[in-house]
Amino acid sequence: MTLAAPLHDDPHHLTPRAQGVLRIGVKAGNRLDTLRQSGASKALFPRHAGGDLLAVTLNTAGGVTGGDRFSIAAQVAQGSHLTLTTQTAERIYKAQPGQTARMTTEAALAPGARLDWLPQETILFDRCRLRRRLTVDMAEDAVFLGVETLVLGRALMGERIEAGFAKDDVRITRGGDLVFADAIALDGAISDQMAAAWCGGPANCLASVTYVAPDAEARLNTLRALMPANAGVSLIRDGVLFARVLAADSHDLRRALIPVLTALRGPLPPTWTL
Repeated sequence: MTLAAPLHDDPHHLTPRAQGVLRIGVKAGNRLDTLRQSGASKALFPRHAGGDLLAVTLNTAGGVTGGDRFSIAAQVAQGSHLTLTTQTAERIYKAQPGQTARMTTEAALAPGARLDWLPQETILFDRCRLRRRLTVDMAEDAVFLGVETLVLGRALMGERIEAGFAKDDVRITRGGDLVFADAIALDGAISDQMAAAWCGGPANCLASVTYVAPDAEARLNTLRALMPANAGVSLIRDGVLFARVLAADSHDLRRALIPVLTALRGPLPPTWTL
């Protein structure tokens, strides 16, 4: 076979990367108003027992690696309720030198609207590089429940992250004012850093739960009673609850999270079943 043109042999040539864009709008009555999906990002809307609109997102690329770009934008109309979750855990694979994956989520909540942002675990692999950002702009009386998790290699597989980079950045504004900001940055020998006594110790997974709502303070004692020994929750300001949970593996992490999330919203989407 004769090739009309030579294959790329330039070591600096970047292979094609995955991209995905998802735009969801919800109108009164918890009905889908707008939907745009392109590239490797798709959404399914399964029937379920709750009254909210449930959107299950899929990454048809099968994972995320350096140079990939994924974005989600959600608009929730007045009085509407949207739940966003993922079909399965997201996997962040080894990146090529100089390439970083970027995942961004933006949400706008009108008065009386509610968004439950409930993606499943994000699993980091050795040599991964990830920047992830969540931005929520909500009305004064809107409700936001969010969870973000990081699994630093699968414990049962003996996986470790000898070198990698991951940064999580969350910003929430309510009525135009910044009410919550949180950032986690892991760089280098992540597994060794996490194992330090001043950090995670035996924990290999961490999760952050944020609840911004008018009734946040009334939920505090309930959540404190549900916290395992390696977790804590605080009312960090009026209407803003924040919890951090550590666990040895993803199964223990999910087992700790499910009662907490259920207390804040009722039954979870079927994808969260243990």
